[in-house]
Amino acid sequence: MKKRVFSLLLLVLACGATSAVAQGGKAEPKRIQFAPGKSSAKLVGRLSNSQEMDYVFTAGKGQTVTISNATAKLFDIRVFNEAHHVETEFDSSPTLTIENLEAGEYLVFVRKRQIRTPRAARFSVTLTIKDRPGTIK
Repeated sequence: MKKRVFSLLLLVLACGATSAVAQGGKAEPKRIQFAPGKSSAKLVGRLSNSQEMDYVFTAGKGQTVTISNATAKLFDIRVFNEAHHVETEFDSSPTLTIENLEAGEYLVFVRKRQIRTPRAARFSVTLTIKDRPGTIK
């Protein structure tokens, strides 16, 4: 009897853990891909209050990234790279520029600001990467 109750308890716990992982885990960031010959990419999506969408891009040494936030009244942007000590606060300005990057991968977070209305909205953000003037490829 005790074995059966214990087995049933393990089964319930296993099902609950599987369900929690499937529903509560954070998704991998979306990789930003640039079209051939292009140095910018447009990010669009829909978020509700306090939700975030995460992206990742690769930059080369000395490059500058500019993020244009056409929906700055509703969305904040943050850029992060732990290895190179790049970490901005969530910024709601229309343009965010980070100069002279180190080579590596950088995370971009788009977050819906917590406001009464609208509770959900579409964002439109453009990420542009440029070489520093005088940089030899």
